[in-house]
Amino acid sequence: MKKKNKNKKKGSEYMAEEKTEEKIEVPEEETKETETSQVVEEVTAEEVETEDPKDAKIAELEAKIKEMEETISKMKDDELRRMADTENYKKRLRTEKENAVKYANESLISDLLEPLDNFTRAIESASQSQDFEAMKTGVVMVNDQLLQRLKTNWGLEMINSAVGTPFDPNTMEAYGVQEKEGITEEEVGMECNKGWLLHGKVLRTAKVFVAKPKK
Repeated sequence: MKKKNKNKKKGSEYMAEEKTEEKIEVPEEETKETETSQVVEEVTAEEVETEDPKDAKIAELEAKIKEMEETISKMKDDELRRMADTENYKKRLRTEKENAVKYANESLISDLLEPLDNFTRAIESASQSQDFEAMKTGVVMVNDQLLQRLKTNWGLEMINSAVGTPFDPNTMEAYGVQEKEGITEEEVGMECNKGWLLHGKVLRTAKVFVAKPKK
């Protein structure tokens, strides 16, 4: 029995020696690098874990504020451009309206230039020849030309208010009334100013004295 125990003891010592021989020695530098890497990883992980969520929220809000400021700035620019376009459009309309009023009678005046030239020629001719009968004929001719052009091109027509014409209160204005024998209804006794129609509408009433039947 004692012998057997000795053998067991020897076997245990042998195995212990084997284990000692199997140990691998790690270089000191590699050990330090590994420890340093582990420390960095632990610190980084700790920083991530300890990051304040308020900072992230503030950053998010700042980004939104910046985006809104850019949007507002763009809207302001668009509104300023729109206002400038509107103002320019109004100015253009005002200018066009002023020109329309200023030159509204351009065509009419152009139509009157030729009769005016003829009036000038008639006056100059009469002044040189001293023939006033010829001047009268020229003036009558120009007057007829003028009236015809105004009627044809512009719808201007003279109201007939010659003496003896029935009095029409729609187109005539009575300056006074006189009794007259031999008539059965009111009529024009004397024409003071001629009246005019423009496209059938009274432009100016004729001014007359009215003759009425004598009682």
